[in-house]
Amino acid sequence: MSKIRVLAFDADDTLWDCQGHFDRVMQQLYTELEPWVDRETAANELYATERKNMPLLGFGAKAFTLSMLETAMRVSRYEMPAAKISEIQQQCYRLLQFPCTPLPEVEATLHRLRDSRQYRMVAFTKGELLDQEHKLERSGLADCFDDVEITSDKGEREFRNLCHKLGIAPEEMLMVGNSFKSDIAPALAIGCTAVHIPFHITWELEEAKVYDHPRLYSIQHFGELLDILADGSK
Repeated sequence: MSKIRVLAFDADDTLWDCQGHFDRVMQQLYTELEPWVDRETAANELYATERKNMPLLGFGAKAFTLSMLETAMRVSRYEMPAAKISEIQQQCYRLLQFPCTPLPEVEATLHRLRDSRQYRMVAFTKGELLDQEHKLERSGLADCFDDVEITSDKGEREFRNLCHKLGIAPEEMLMVGNSFKSDIAPALAIGCTAVHIPFHITWELEEAKVYDHPRLYSIQHFGELLDILADGSK
């Protein structure tokens, strides 16, 4: 831990609630599809659509909107009224403007770390560029970071590219995030240290097996990050 020079933070569901807003829109779709299928089947159909579209559309509200509309039309056998389709579309569009209120302890912790000037602070998030930029602006946390890196995916290659861009070795970076699949596993794989902060909702495409690792810390509250860094610097 004494080697750490860079703190990298995931954004969605680490710094603010994102999945909760998406889940509410998904529940509306399941309700609208009840004349044709039960809610579990509707959920499975949406998941299958998103998984199919992921290689072409990537992550984010815009990709989600297209998958929602495709699922609504296909599952209803194109019988869903245009007014209902339009309503689903408008609900999806609102996901581009939902409030990105920092989760408990996030703002205070980031400001303490920034003010200490001990680490280079980086927001490292995946998704659609403009959408992610706007969310960071709405959160009011932009001034906490020295760098913002937005990528279409987060795997080992993207973590190596981030280290290369920052001019550091992997062992000099600590990654903080909620997704074991996208934030933790690839960071550990290339030699970084990681802090896992589980969120109470996990998107199906982000589900992954959690395992122990000597460079992995798991916490429940964002402020516990300060304790980990303080202990590691002794």
